[in-house]
Amino acid sequence: MTPAIRPIAYDDVAVAAALVRDGSLTPEAERVDDVEVYWAAVLETRARGGDVLVADLDGEVVGVCQVMIFQHFQHAGGWCCELESVHVRDDRRRRGIGAALLASAEELAVDRGCYRMQLTSRNVRDDAHRFYRANGYVQTSQGFKKSLRS
Repeated sequence: MTPAIRPIAYDDVAVAAALVRDGSLTPEAERVDDVEVYWAAVLETRARGGDVLVADLDGEVVGVCQVMIFQHFQHAGGWCCELESVHVRDDRRRRGIGAALLASAEELAVDRGCYRMQLTSRNVRDDAHRFYRANGYVQTSQGFKKSLRS
């Protein structure tokens, strides 16, 4: 079955937030009952030209991906796409759902004039790294993060 990839609706937020929590290495950071904070992130993402996409399989949200669009201070101010929160429900993996999310995100990025797609993936996520490579992503950089909260 091929999922429908579509922009997230308000009624999808709780399920999508739970997908993020369930796939996170820091699930305690998520507040899935606070739909309004996640919806605010959707609205901010849309205001900046991106979106949050969901994979809908027979009316059930089984995947999510945040597509952020921003203008670089390089490539002559070119537009770039950053993917975040790419998650597919455990029992629905390896069925093309993640690939469909990535393809739709890429289509959105092309429509917005982006010259590049990029994402980060935690070092321990070997399966995710294989998935991204299989979908045309190349590891070009080493990423660094610094937490600003304890």
